[in-house]
Amino acid sequence: MSASYADRLGSADAVAETLAATGYLTDEALATTVFLAAAMQRPLLLEGEPGTGKTALAEALAEGLDVPLVRLQCYEGIDVEQTLYDWDFARQVLHLRALEAAGDVDVATAEKSLYDERFLLERPVLRALRRAPAVLLVDEVDRADDAFEAFLLETLSTWSVTIPELGTVTAAEPPLVVLTSNRTRDVHDALKRRCLYLWVDHPGLEREVGIITGRAPEVPETLARSCAAVVAELRRSVDLVKPPGVAETLDWARALQRLGATEVDLASAAVTLGALVKYREDTERVAHAVDRMLAR
Repeated sequence: MSASYADRLGSADAVAETLAATGYLTDEALATTVFLAAAMQRPLLLEGEPGTGKTALAEALAEGLDVPLVRLQCYEGIDVEQTLYDWDFARQVLHLRALEAAGDVDVATAEKSLYDERFLLERPVLRALRRAPAVLLVDEVDRADDAFEAFLLETLSTWSVTIPELGTVTAAEPPLVVLTSNRTRDVHDALKRRCLYLWVDHPGLEREVGIITGRAPEVPETLARSCAAVVAELRRSVDLVKPPGVAETLDWARALQRLGATEVDLASAAVTLGALVKYREDTERVAHAVDRMLAR
């Protein structure tokens, strides 16, 4: 990878500092893996439950490095054309009509002009290759199918794609690639072998307190600590449809602070659970669990 990444992410400590400047706190394992991904020119595959900060890491990297973030959101049925490029058919038709209106037009020249750069619609992967240095976020790659994974594997190996009408596009500087997976299915071994891998858990208590106070400085540390402790216990001991992620903990702390709470108590918790959980079943389970915790 080019010097621009290496200079900024030249050690695990430098990674931690770069990300911390954006409000993203890492632990040693995550900072080290990001450093190695940059140094070894390898994509970074992050797996873990939703809400553990995988997508936010890519956003923080782009912000910290001051480079564009190009996001490719994967879904079932996504195909290569939707990730690489397309041609603006409507503008091509208008162009043809304009040529016809102008009169004497050579057919071969007219056809060739249809595939001019003006009519090219960049999709995320092509955009990342052409605009690098950049961070390319391939979000929820586990939702895509086998064919897409094969295409992605080839692209990440060569950092280039071919557009038949225009030629081969090769990144002047390979983008820093972050792939995320919520493990709805196993990502193929071939793709995993191309990447550096890290399982991302919910942050520990102290790191989550740091995230809350860093991103929401208006929240007192006592309240941040109280929120983080309750959420950690909920994740550990309650079977939830969707355990609260960091974003939900942050929202809950902000909601409690808005109501003037200095720590989590039964009354304030009862009226603010909508910031923490998003399923009816979870609301009931969390309400009972918080009652038990705070009654101790």
